[in-house]
Amino acid sequence: MDVEVRRAVPDDADAVARVHVTAWREAYRGVFPDAYLDGLDPRERAATWWGEMSDPARTVLVAVDGARVVGFASFGPPRDADPGGGDRAELYAIYLEPGRWGGGGGRALMREVLAGLAPGTRGLVLWVLEGNARAIRFYERHGFVPDGARAVVERGGRSAVQVRYVASVG
Repeated sequence: MDVEVRRAVPDDADAVARVHVTAWREAYRGVFPDAYLDGLDPRERAATWWGEMSDPARTVLVAVDGARVVGFASFGPPRDADPGGGDRAELYAIYLEPGRWGGGGGRALMREVLAGLAPGTRGLVLWVLEGNARAIRFYERHGFVPDGARAVVERGGRSAVQVRYVASVG
């Protein structure tokens, strides 16, 4: 897939929210309740993404095909204690429209995430749902390995386990 990756601007918030909700509904069906996934509101997510794009500590990238946003990634400082001693960043999210999975857009986004890390960043962490085989394969192809940290998240009244993965960069 030929996509261009660029830094998102607040005007991209609606498109990023659309991709986010669409990807969640496909990727997490059977993990979280259907009612929860079906109730996700892109307008509510857009407000959150507008804030993310306006936060100078965070970076949001979009993958575009022509004028259409087909994917995004967001990264910045780790949200939890940095297992790397302060020299790591966190990949908060990377999603594509489900019809674009496996087409190269994720690789293009990951390349730009790595290129956009602050100087001196030596590692990247992320959290992935245990059992999300597609995502785990993607991350492992990019050098990520689990570090043993686990956390439980709850969505729609159902719990799931997240596993932290780390990769060396730079």
